Amino acid sequence: MPKFAYKATNKEGKSSFGVVEAESQALAVQDIRDLGLFPTNLRDATRSDEKKAMKVKYGDGVAEFYFGGLKWKQIVVMTRQLATLIDAGLPLLRSLNILVKQQPPSKLRDVLREVSADVQSGGTFSEGLAKHPKGFDRLYVNMVRAGEVGGMLETVLNRLAEFMEKRMALQRKVKSAMVYPIFVITAATGIVSFLLVKVVPVFAEIFSEFGAGLPAPTQFLVTVSDFMYNQWWLLLLIGSSTLVGNKLIKKIRFVQRTSDIISLKIPMVGPLITKVAVARFARTLGTLLNSGVPILQSLKITRDTISNSVIQDAISHVHDRIKEGDTIAAPLDESKVFPPMVVNMIDVGEETGSLDTMLNKVADIYDSEVEMAVDGAVGDIGLLVDPRRVAADFNQAATGQPLLDETIARIDL
Repeated sequence: MPKFAYKATNKEGKSSFGVVEAESQALAVQDIRDLGLFPTNLRDATRSDEKKAMKVKYGDGVAEFYFGGLKWKQIVVMTRQLATLIDAGLPLLRSLNILVKQQPPSKLRDVLREVSADVQSGGTFSEGLAKHPKGFDRLYVNMVRAGEVGGMLETVLNRLAEFMEKRMALQRKVKSAMVYPIFVITAATGIVSFLLVKVVPVFAEIFSEFGAGLPAPTQFLVTVSDFMYNQWWLLLLIGSSTLVGNKLIKKIRFVQRTSDIISLKIPMVGPLITKVAVARFARTLGTLLNSGVPILQSLKITRDTISNSVIQDAISHVHDRIKEGDTIAAPLDESKVFPPMVVNMIDVGEETGSLDTMLNKVADIYDSEVEMAVDGAVGDIGLLVDPRRVAADFNQAATGQPLLDETIARIDL
């Protein structure tokens, strides 16, 4: 239906601006008059007119300035607040308007305004959210749609908020656990680079003055030191080219799949990737099923949340087998990707009719296992890459100790 932007005055002579939806200009004029206004200007509305009208409606006539897009944490808080308002008995549209007024200037505020306008014009909440896929993914939209159909929107929103909070908690644990090894590796790299550029040349000059031959390890370090000092720009070029080339080549399906297969077989890394994928698979699928989303649609959405193509293919296989009338557990077992314990728990859940509950239990177990695995990996990396130990070992290799003592003893000073 066409939209028209208007300027009008009320009985007191105060001017106002807004946007109305009508089938023709004549009907739009009538709608404006029904609001107790006297139109002075009417034209086809643009996107900027709609945004301006929403700002005027919510009392924000001044320009807004903010940085960044939709933040995951803001969406979680908004979801929890919206569930609370609806649970308190407020209509959806009024709840959205309250949230718009509470939000500081941000991308989320603009999105909520647009969603509120869509709901006011007769659309559904899920349809309004679907127009903003960068903030509200398929999982979010489909769960909201299931809540609307089932008449339990506040329940679904609470489940969504809980799901996102747990996913954020897991991501936060992984990121915080990786801070220490990243710091250690960076410090060790800095120490080695400093020794190569500043210390090794000094010892190389001393050995050359002695006229003694250098052992192979020391000669190698001297060669590397010369290269870093004189050809540092080439190292930067190689590093940047490698990063760009890696991103480009991974877009090839065969290369991506080969990389994913190899990553699952790497000691320590492979089991961790599997545990993270299992936790996300179980949490997502369990939440969707618990919210009333059909099993086939839930599996498609869950597959898109997994980054490893091997595990994605296993979920696709489950989807195809269920279409043929099979269970979830049997094709999962055939994939040899999911651990036997997960398959057995899902099998029990299917037999007892409590699949969603069992999936959430699996997710809790594997969230804990991921946390323990990350903590263990961090400790191993810390022991393996201790900056002080790196410096001591490097210094011994660079100086040729105890070779240096033997050389000095053989030379008549």
